[in-house]
Amino acid sequence: MSTPACPMCEMTEVLSHADHYECVTCGHEWPLEVESDVPAGDRIVKDAYGNVLADGDIVAMIKDLKLKGSSEVLKVGTKSKPIRLVDGDHEISCKMDGIAIGLKACFVKKVPA
Repeated sequence: MSTPACPMCEMTEVLSHADHYECVTCGHEWPLEVESDVPAGDRIVKDAYGNVLADGDIVAMIKDLKLKGSSEVLKVGTKSKPIRLVDGDHEISCKMDGIAIGLKACFVKKVPA
């Protein structure tokens, strides 16, 4: 059985310990067997702090991000309109400051309702 890719950074350089896996790239650790109540095949998207995200959640930026092709910057704490989870390189599609953007989940945190 091959070792899985890291669930946080999706790199394949993973160390296998007796009771958990550890990513060499980002240092993320997770248990060998993940017990899940979600049916196989459903994609789980987690924010930077490990909170599960769903369609309609509101997220906030955890670091400043420069928008490609623009001189604008999304500042820390900028909140989104309700998000939509999508497949592809960027897991989140939303609007921030009136701009429709795609974001990676590792740059946001879930805002409590």
